[in-house]
Amino acid sequence: MLCDRVTVSKFEVVSFLKAPELITAFDEHRVSPNFKFGILYQKDGQFTEEDILCNNEESEEFKELLSILGETVQLEGFTGFRGGLDVCHGQTGSEAVFTSFHGREIMFHVATKLPFTEGDPQQLQRKRHIGNDIVALVYQESQTPFLSDVIKSHFLHCFLVVRRIQGPGEKTGETAYQVAVTAREDVPLFGPSLPDPPIFTDVEGKKSLYLCSLVAELSTRSQCMMGDPSLSVLPSSEATRGVSEGSGGFIENFKRAIRVRSHSFETLGVPRKIGGSASQKPKVKIHNGIECA
Repeated sequence: MLCDRVTVSKFEVVSFLKAPELITAFDEHRVSPNFKFGILYQKDGQFTEEDILCNNEESEEFKELLSILGETVQLEGFTGFRGGLDVCHGQTGSEAVFTSFHGREIMFHVATKLPFTEGDPQQLQRKRHIGNDIVALVYQESQTPFLSDVIKSHFLHCFLVVRRIQGPGEKTGETAYQVAVTAREDVPLFGPSLPDPPIFTDVEGKKSLYLCSLVAELSTRSQCMMGDPSLSVLPSSEATRGVSEGSGGFIENFKRAIRVRSHSFETLGVPRKIGGSASQKPKVKIHNGIECA
């Protein structure tokens, strides 16, 4: 059935072997009114995927972050956007974190709330959801660096790394959060911009920053997959780059430190937009102590 707005009178058969793959990729990365994101909990000394995915207990710090992001809801009978979670039989856990933001519904795949399988070090029940997300938030409770290629996935491309610290300046007793962003090399630079230093104390400000960053990362990745030509040239304005040059290029350095090979473009026959050796994984330490590789 043709769309009634199509005025073409004749169609010709075109043979292109990779057409099914390209159409599938286009469909999977279409811009959606709703979003789903992964949330990982990294404790002190945890460097591997197995360590991070096997976390079951939630600290008060982690619970506080989840309360900033959204509301903990019971999945059984839930009528909002479910983000692929089971709302009938409890096969994906009993609860999740959900929020509405600027008219969009957002479901978070929280690793600690997804089913835990005894004897399975890979925790496939958890990874099949978080590993299929494009963007994830990582909450750290220590100075342990987060390595962007720890979670093996063809879909995860961007991470928002958050760490709780002591408030700056005169309000030294106030809780604050330090934020950093890391992405695979085929993801163009994107906003929103982060302050220098990237530290937040206001609850509503933190929530807006987190959600705007997550949505921007997913939208940028999706537009890139759909071949948006406007993303082939990196933006030059400070607001779009999300970086203050006076800080030494916080986000720029963080993002360009990532040299994880992306298979999503190569397997579909699409040329990669950003150069550089994919085999190199230099380790860069960013100011305020957050590291990535």
